[in-house]
Amino acid sequence: MATGERRDPYRSFNFIMEIDGIPLGAFSEVSGLTSEGDSVDYREGTDRKNHVRKLVGLRKSANISLKRGYTQDKSLWQWYGNIVNGVPDRRNVTIVLLNEAREPVLRWHAENAWPNKIEGPSFKASGSEVAMESVELIHEGLTIDV
Repeated sequence: MATGERRDPYRSFNFIMEIDGIPLGAFSEVSGLTSEGDSVDYREGTDRKNHVRKLVGLRKSANISLKRGYTQDKSLWQWYGNIVNGVPDRRNVTIVLLNEAREPVLRWHAENAWPNKIEGPSFKASGSEVAMESVELIHEGLTIDV
């Protein structure tokens, strides 16, 4: 990096989503890119100190929520329909953050994801908002590529 060159943070509105490597854009909001773990208390009978050790326990990831303006694309509803009908349809989902030149800079991968909840738009006769749909994805692990 040249001296004096700016390092502006990336903008949160500049992202795309891919399902099994296929770009599926037009989402206005993504949340839940969270991973955490539990600690396990452990103590051996031969420990001299009277306290427990903290060991690394199981990892868990939050559900990913996606929101987008309602369009004629019914792929999310079809995917949800597969799950409802007992079809084991798990897919890998990638959220890609883009820089100002629309080039990928970070990727979050959610493995073996499936839609647990889907929500159609709310209607209001006096409103002028865009009709929004949302979907909640459950997955088996979140990783990041930098």
